[in-house]
Amino acid sequence: MKVDYPTLAKTIAALCEGESDAVSLMATLVCEVHHSDDRFDWTGFYRVAGPELLKIGPYQGGHGCLVIPFSRGVCGAAARTGQVQLVPDVEAFPGHIACASSTRSELVLPVWNGTGRLLGVLDIDSDQPNAFTQSDADALADILESSFAAVL
Repeated sequence: MKVDYPTLAKTIAALCEGESDAVSLMATLVCEVHHSDDRFDWTGFYRVAGPELLKIGPYQGGHGCLVIPFSRGVCGAAARTGQVQLVPDVEAFPGHIACASSTRSELVLPVWNGTGRLLGVLDIDSDQPNAFTQSDADALADILESSFAAVL
């Protein structure tokens, strides 16, 4: 099953209408995204919890890493640079943190609030190599932008 992004976006918008609490939005969004596509083995948020520090937030799947510094891994790179990280082969990513040995590819998107402050990152892992496309990244970035615009 491949995700139907227009339907996913409408579902998330309807479920989150009027909500401005970041953790509530993260929990709802991660549940919907995780169950929308068989490629998504682990889907979760890492929240900015201190200077240059991410801590695990709402997620679906097996256990994730509890703490990730901005200086390490794919999630750290997304937080540090503010850029989407589309990684077709995690073994080829310098400094990859293996929270799960089954992960083969990863897509990590920075999450900004309505004033442009970094709230964290959305991390999606797959046990398939080269599982994600730029189209996935673009559609998910649009969903994140509209979902977190009301968060201050």
